[in-house]
Amino acid sequence: MFYWFYRHLDINIFHYISIRAGIGFFISFFLTMYIMPKFIKWAYNKKANQPIYEYAPTSHQAKVGTPTMGGVVFVFTTLVATILTAKLNNPYIVGALLIISLFSAIGIKDDLAKISSSKNSAGLTPKMKLFLQFIVSAIVVAVLFYANHTTTLFIPFYKYALFDMQYYSIIFWILVMIAASNAVNLTDGLDGLATVPSIISFFSLSLIVYITGHAIISGYLFLPNIKIAGELSIVGASFIGALIAFLWFNSHPAQIFMGDSGSLAIGGFMGYMAIVAKSEILLIAIGFLFVFETVSVILQVGSFKLRQKRIFLMAPIHHHFEQKGWHENKVIIRFWIIAFMSNLIALLSLKIR
Repeated sequence: MFYWFYRHLDINIFHYISIRAGIGFFISFFLTMYIMPKFIKWAYNKKANQPIYEYAPTSHQAKVGTPTMGGVVFVFTTLVATILTAKLNNPYIVGALLIISLFSAIGIKDDLAKISSSKNSAGLTPKMKLFLQFIVSAIVVAVLFYANHTTTLFIPFYKYALFDMQYYSIIFWILVMIAASNAVNLTDGLDGLATVPSIISFFSLSLIVYITGHAIISGYLFLPNIKIAGELSIVGASFIGALIAFLWFNSHPAQIFMGDSGSLAIGGFMGYMAIVAKSEILLIAIGFLFVFETVSVILQVGSFKLRQKRIFLMAPIHHHFEQKGWHENKVIIRFWIIAFMSNLIALLSLKIR
């Protein structure tokens, strides 16, 4: 909409990505702040609450009755803000709208299965969820190829392309989006635990994707220049605004959980942004907390299957620290600090050669 004003009414200020990103941020923020209380009230009336996992720490029983599917709201407001502020003829924006909406749709299907009358906390089977994520990721990869997105691979602290993945990038990009999506999903186990690290990660990725789309800055920092990629930072800013508003209701004690409808969309878009910004490997640092949580689950499951012994008291690892006696708030804030520090390191890589 604002791009239409620029094209047809000659309002030059809307030409700038930074201005439209700021507008998108505030649209999604205020829209989420307005809709979320109404959604919470509706969810309480409909008893749309996710059953607490039977093996979760006993302190989590106090969360019984807390509604879920808050992700529906902040995904919706992010999409609205993007449609109003971004150039919809940009293929990277098309890919963003697809990955966010379709991954959220998978999460909605999973959440609805969990809050059904059976009150089964499992939701979709892992195989079905992975299959649907694979299909959606493949569609988005097709959009990237349509946009002639570069298939070269870059690594942190090295300013030149490592090698061209060519068609191997298809599988690689699909894996990046699926892995990021499930990593955020695993982390979303405490009030606000996944929300703030997602905000921090989106800030880093929005900055990087803006730089890669800017010929002068990307040249100064010896980063790849992808001419129309900067527009994607508008979507990142819109998502940040929506998530900050969501945190108002998701902070401890949470009034609502994001559910898979939110976490899958966050992670999928995070992986997508990293691909567009040619920061697939750097995403390990940007999303270090999510990687940390995922690795803890892999190690726990692998150890138990191979040795019949557990490494942690409980996995994902945030539950391990709860079992050790850390208060939920202490776990959350310390994990936020880890996310903040890892993103600082990731951003340092932009300058250090």
